[in-house]
Amino acid sequence: MRIEPEPNCAELVMLAQYLDYQRETLLSKTDGLTREQLARKHSPSELTLAGLLNHLALVEEDWMEVRFAGLPDREPWASVDWDDDPNWEFRTAALLDPVLLRSRYRDACDRSRAVVSKSTGLDQLSVKTLGDGRNFSLRWVLLHLVEETARHAGHADFLREAIDGTVGE
Repeated sequence: MRIEPEPNCAELVMLAQYLDYQRETLLSKTDGLTREQLARKHSPSELTLAGLLNHLALVEEDWMEVRFAGLPDREPWASVDWDDDPNWEFRTAALLDPVLLRSRYRDACDRSRAVVSKSTGLDQLSVKTLGDGRNFSLRWVLLHLVEETARHAGHADFLREAIDGTVGE
């Protein structure tokens, strides 16, 4: 269920609430759809709702667990040859059951929340670095996830409307 973020609260709480709002927006766009509907492409884009769910599960896990917290990659991501198939999460999502896709995403979000809850605060730095060698803060990664999730929730809005006419926030 989507809950509007509080307009006056601590920064960490606000960022977490905005991210949860966008996560729930994405999930609402996939409610009640079949595997075929989730896998449907709409020209000219190659994006699918299934692909977005799988991609954002990867994004949550990669940024929060692997890069920020320094935890090892989980399956299915750990076994992927990303150099050989850089769009693996999009390509393979069409084959997956909707319940599995939504659970994978929800579970990744839950684990991200656990990383946040164990942090020392927004200024805590990542275990791993960006490509330029700099560490990033929890604040930075939360803002990055809000941006990435909101952008793809917007894509999902258009994809869902093309599937069955459902519109809304």
